[in-house]
Amino acid sequence: MSGLRRLVRVLLVLVIILPLIFGGLLYADLLKMHDSSFNTKILSDLNYDGINGIKNILLLGTDERKGEDKSRSDAMMILTIDTVHDSIKLTSLARDTYVDVPGVGKTKLTHAYFYGGPELLIKTIEENFKLDINDYAKVGFDSFMDIIDAVGGIQVDVKDNELKETNKFITETYNWAKEQNPNIGPVVYLDDSGVQTLNGYQALSFSRIRKNDNAFERDRRQRDVMQAIMKSVKEAPKYKYIGLFRAVMPHVKTNMKPTQIIGYGIKVLGIGSTDIKQMEFPIPDDIHSTGGIYGGAGWVLRFEPQSLDILHDFIFKDIDYNKK
Repeated sequence: MSGLRRLVRVLLVLVIILPLIFGGLLYADLLKMHDSSFNTKILSDLNYDGINGIKNILLLGTDERKGEDKSRSDAMMILTIDTVHDSIKLTSLARDTYVDVPGVGKTKLTHAYFYGGPELLIKTIEENFKLDINDYAKVGFDSFMDIIDAVGGIQVDVKDNELKETNKFITETYNWAKEQNPNIGPVVYLDDSGVQTLNGYQALSFSRIRKNDNAFERDRRQRDVMQAIMKSVKEAPKYKYIGLFRAVMPHVKTNMKPTQIIGYGIKVLGIGSTDIKQMEFPIPDDIHSTGGIYGGAGWVLRFEPQSLDILHDFIFKDIDYNKK
């Protein structure tokens, strides 16, 4: 199992939304998620781009297992809550992005977490992408399956070329799910492509696909699943919310205290839209980024410095580069 790149889907949007419904009842649970060991100084040093009314939260997924001291960040996204333009945005950061990790040197972005945890990863993102991160939250992959099953599955469009690869990984993700729930029943594979409802282990398998296309398509699938989860949560009956929250809560660590989480949730609900604008960075083309083996770091993705303007326009000005 070692060396396997398991998808750890970031479900922390749920942690921001759900406490609003039963805030008092869940306050104690929110306190349990607080990471008191996190050095908040890195977040309070506002050295790069930022705008009042626009908050950037680093959503971090890891494949940490019991007994392991270190792991790499398998999924990294910036969740932008933009009350200036009434917009919610999700920017995937490619794990193989070639960056300068402070105190380490030039290597892949995913390695920053391994060398220095969330503090070093945040510092690396801020210094290389020239924008401030306001808060962070980290989740393990176990909650991914739990929360999807708690909402009764999610609607996902599985393309023809994704069907075989999804079924290929289902056996493995089913076994993970069975460890958590021995009464899960027999394994179920996908019969057809197209829009359909996926359960937790099926969605996790779908999100882990990579070999049949590329890392950019993998990130796109992860963002699509995130949006489907958020839509399902916002449409779920309120009586399910405590169960939803408690499914994800044990797997989450964050610098945010309960009042901060509830404050973000109010902003998200105030925006109202279930649509999440999406971006991939570095921009996957041969103009703004170049992929290849470089500098002794293996296969990496190098971005052109001027492409940071496009990233900042998306986050701070609500300009979608893909729709220009």
